[in-house]
Amino acid sequence: MSSNEFPAAAPDLTPAVSPAEAPMAETVTAETVTAGAPEAVVPEAPQAEGATDAAAADAPVVASAPKVVIPDMSPAACAQQLKSRFPALFSGAPRPVKLRIQADIQARVPGVFTKQVLSAFLRRHTGTTAYLIALTKASQRFDLDGQPAGEVSDEHRQAANEELQRRRGVHDERRAAEDERRALEQQQWHNRAQLLRDFQVTTLTRANFCALKGVAEDQLDGLLDIARREAAEWAANRPPVQEREQREPRDARGPRRDDHRGNNPRPAGNRPAGGRPPRR
Repeated sequence: MSSNEFPAAAPDLTPAVSPAEAPMAETVTAETVTAGAPEAVVPEAPQAEGATDAAAADAPVVASAPKVVIPDMSPAACAQQLKSRFPALFSGAPRPVKLRIQADIQARVPGVFTKQVLSAFLRRHTGTTAYLIALTKASQRFDLDGQPAGEVSDEHRQAANEELQRRRGVHDERRAAEDERRALEQQQWHNRAQLLRDFQVTTLTRANFCALKGVAEDQLDGLLDIARREAAEWAANRPPVQEREQREPRDARGPRRDDHRGNNPRPAGNRPAGGRPPRR
């Protein structure tokens, strides 16, 4: 039989898969099948009641570090502590302190002073008049051991001088106002006292007396009451008159100068005849 007698085989349309690509195809097929299948639900095992609480109780407790609490103190107590710990800087007359001295204090004695307490003390300490005077005169700043720690800048020295001048001006103004107030009160006191004395001896009518003194008639009684009260206070606070010291007998203190005259004339030999000697 010739080859033409047998029919030709149908062509294989399935793409050929190379050996290298075979595992990948198997994997994809398995993932596709698994994704399409319904997912099996695995029931959870029941937990015993109180198991969670027991596990939490058995867990180790981590102890937190204790927080350091710095006792609060007043600026006065802070000053006393600094004097006792750093007498080279904070005892005696004020000295210009080193810049950023607060950080040095915290480094030397940690946990003793709070930042707020040190800030309040340093503001008060460096703002005193004595410290400002020292700042204008000194050329160096000093550390906690009293050693030089930098020069005083011209800017800081000028600022201290300006603040001192401002304070002197305020002081002079207050003193002048106080002197003026005292002088006015003293004058008013004398005026009321004189008004009371004149009223006690006047023969004028009330209206004429008020017109003479330049006082409103409805204010006269009030001024007189104040004058009477002030006179009583002055008399009560007046120191008692000291009794004169009794004099010793004249004979015990020696003869008086004029005792040489009269009955006790000066001896003639004490003065040369003819009177006093001529002046030279």
